[in-house]
Formats: sequence, C-alpha cells, structure tokens
Amino acid sequence: MIGFTDQELDELTLVEGALALNAAIDPATSMHWVRAELERLAKDAEHLLAGEANDELRLEGLLRLFYKEWGFKGDFEQYFSSENAFVDKVLERRKGIPVSLGAIFLFFADRLDLPVEPVGFPTQLVLKVDWFHREPQYINPFDGEFLSERVLRGWLVGKEGPTARLEEEHLEVSDNPTLIGRWLAVIKSALLREENYAMALRCSELALTFSPDDPYEIRDRGYIFQQLKCDWVAAEDYEYFIAQCPDDPAAELLKLQVKVLTAEAPIFH
Repeated sequence: MIGFTDQELDELTLVEGALALNAAIDPATSMHWVRAELERLAKDAEHLLAGEANDELRLEGLLRLFYKEWGFKGDFEQYFSSENAFVDKVLERRKGIPVSLGAIFLFFADRLDLPVEPVGFPTQLVLKVDWFHREPQYINPFDGEFLSERVLRGWLVGKEGPTARLEEEHLEVSDNPTLIGRWLAVIKSALLREENYAMALRCSELALTFSPDDPYEIRDRGYIFQQLKCDWVAAEDYEYFIAQCPDDPAAELLKLQVKVLTAEAPIFH
C-alpha cells in the first residue's frame, strides 16, 4: 500500500493528490489518460477564456464552460456510488459529487489564475472565490451555483441542529491532507455499501498511514476483515478497539463478536 505524507499532498494540486489516492486504491486507474484529459480541457479553457478582460468574466466563463458546455454535473440519482468519487470515472461520466467536481474545477481555475480555493465545509466541499476588492463568494461545486451565507447556515443547521451558528472557521480554506482524508472516507463508505471489500480494505490501510493508531479506523478494518473471512485478524482489530475505547457503546457488542470469531482455533496446513 502506498503511503502519503502531508507535505507530499500539499505539494500537489487537489486533483493530483486525489488521482494518486485513486491509483493506490484501484491499480487499474489510468493515470496517464486522466492527466491527458485534464490537460486537454485546461488548454481548451485557456484558449477560450484567457483573453477575458478580468477575473470576474473568466470565472463566469469557466462556470459556463464546465457545467454547460462540458456537461459536468452532480449525480443526483446515484450520489453514493463510488464512481462519483474516483477522478477517472468522473471525467468519463461527467458526473460526480462536490469533492470530485470541485477538485477538477479547481484545476482549471488555477490554470486561469482565478482566486478560487477549497473549503472543507462541514457538509461538503465548497469553493471560495477570494476576491481582492470585495467580499468572498462561495460556489457549490455540485451544480456551479453561488451560495449565500443564509444557505450555508441552513446546511449547518441541518447537520448540527437548530442552535448551530455559521462561524468564520467554517469558511476557512482547507489544506490538501484534510480534504484528501475526508475524500478517502467517502470512497471507503461507498465501497462498503457496494460490498467491494478488497478495495475498501485498501482504503482502510491507506487511512491508517495518516493515523496509524486510530481505534475507529482499526475497528472498521476489523469489520472488513470479517467480511473477507479473516476472522482472527478481525478479532485482533476488534480487541484493539475495545481496549482503546472501553466506554464506547460498540465495545460490548464487539466483545461478543470476538468470542464468536475466536471460538475455533485456526487450522494451519
């Protein structure tokens, strides 16, 4: 399993970091094709928009090009599909979720020298347009529409409850390691839903390169091992979680799982 350091991720664009992540999860990822397609589209955008008089017109043009002419859009019908989280699949299908669409859009915005940066808002990735001469604007990468603070506040209330307040920290620019970590969790969740346990295990192992002792990630890895019929390995991960988080409600249930998984001694041939 390939590991990544925070410094290595920060030296890449977000989409390049995601592509490396994708290839670590799925070795069949065509990195060459993705890079060639991104470069082709970037050159198209530069040809069409680089001559615009100012940043506002270039941004307006890129939004039109990305969502209208190229046809990128949020996948409303299969939002939780893993295809929406892999960069190569998003480029092929022109469908994705906020984090994948946003990362690709940021690649083109950077090529056009537009002041667009990623914000890891609690509910999803948001794009922040940090204008020099006026207040920032926020874009929903799922559909390319501008977001008001009222809408953002509504999203926050929907996630955290009626007392939630929109704070400045919610709208701060996020670094690549933070965003990649959240993206990895999305991919793992999608793969588990699809019962693709082999790839989900790669996600879990990769996540543990960021946080090697995370008991919750080790618990999740134990679940994956259990689905792969690696019962004793699963039991070891569960036991680690129980020892680290004895007061967690899941600990008592996992103790029962450990008894079942270790009921028969392994047979070595």
